[in-house]
Amino acid sequence: KYRPRTFSNVVGQEHVTETLRNAVKSGRLSHAYLFTGSRGTGKTSCAKILAKAVNCENPVDGNPCGKCAACRGIDDGSILDVIEIDAASNNGVDNIRDLREEANYTPSAVKYRVYIIDEVHMLSVGAFNALLKTLEEPPEHVKFILATTEVHKLPSTILSRCQIYDFNRIKVPDTIEHLKRIATKEGVQAEEEALNVIAQKADGAMRDALSIFDQVVSFCGKDLTYDKVIENLNVLDYDYYFKLTDLFHDGKVAETFLLFNEIMEKGFDAGHLVSGLGKHFRDVLVSKDPATVQLLEVSAGIKARYAKQAADCQVDFLYEALKIVEQCEMQYKVRMEKRLCIELALIKLCQINELKKKNLRASEVGFLLKIEGFAGKFQTAANASEGGQAVATPKPVRHFAENDRHRPDASFKIKDSL
Repeated sequence: KYRPRTFSNVVGQEHVTETLRNAVKSGRLSHAYLFTGSRGTGKTSCAKILAKAVNCENPVDGNPCGKCAACRGIDDGSILDVIEIDAASNNGVDNIRDLREEANYTPSAVKYRVYIIDEVHMLSVGAFNALLKTLEEPPEHVKFILATTEVHKLPSTILSRCQIYDFNRIKVPDTIEHLKRIATKEGVQAEEEALNVIAQKADGAMRDALSIFDQVVSFCGKDLTYDKVIENLNVLDYDYYFKLTDLFHDGKVAETFLLFNEIMEKGFDAGHLVSGLGKHFRDVLVSKDPATVQLLEVSAGIKARYAKQAADCQVDFLYEALKIVEQCEMQYKVRMEKRLCIELALIKLCQINELKKKNLRASEVGFLLKIEGFAGKFQTAANASEGGQAVATPKPVRHFAENDRHRPDASFKIKDSL
């Protein structure tokens, strides 16, 4: 329902949409485009918009008007000159040969025949070879738009024949703003913290964010709250990470175990807890500096909590905690007793500050003992001097081996003894 219809509606890809819009306005169109990027970032949507824009009868500032016969026909699928091919299921040589034959025919209803080949990296080697010549020198009335999530799998011969556009992961704030607009249109009251959880869960994919939003609206109704969203999505609350970090810092092992057991009883995966702890420690470390706190992709309220906890935690505590979490993640994959592996890591995290205090006390005691030792030697020397007795320092006596004295090269062996 909310798939973008124009370049202006595409979220978070301004560097791509602006270039394509200018190309349409100036008429500087390439014969082949390649859109790359992670899932749900708008590759196929931009391909469909571009297919409409190059065929639109009345383009508006490089965008398709959406009202002419060409735009309406492409939208409803009645114009057969815009062909969308799924390369995952049409990846053979015969499929590409059929495409090459069809490309020679002029379009029947619009200016350009446009081929959108999705997941193009799934084509076989033979299919790529069959596509090369047509992709390099297609008829004037044909445009190719390729889309893929794994550009490294494409042959260099294909890459060199296309204009390549990289689609970025959509940032959390951009996703939240887009979800707010949709919630307003749908009459849904949504807390910003709830939308933040959805955006974090989507991991940079707008399609995933919209799917999750639809899911939680079905569960929560027209009132999206933070508590209902984390319950529906089974997401570990930020509050648990803040509580655990405070317990680690205070060295409270028993309370840590009780909180860990509470988390496990709610059905959360222990491995996800450990990876979440690593991310949390990283975020706390980033919050130590006001200049870097802006790197956090969270709401203002959560940023304030991170800043407060960062002020309470020392940098060396966070470094050591990150090391322990990293070791635990590596061991967790191979250990049979996975819960025991996590509990040992929790104990180590609780002991960071205590071990640091013990090491500090030990170094202080060692320093004092050294000072006392030097003072004792100095006092002994002073007492001997006051008593009028000189303390003779033994000197090494050098002996020459008897047999070495008569050697022509006079290379003596020196033996030192006290």
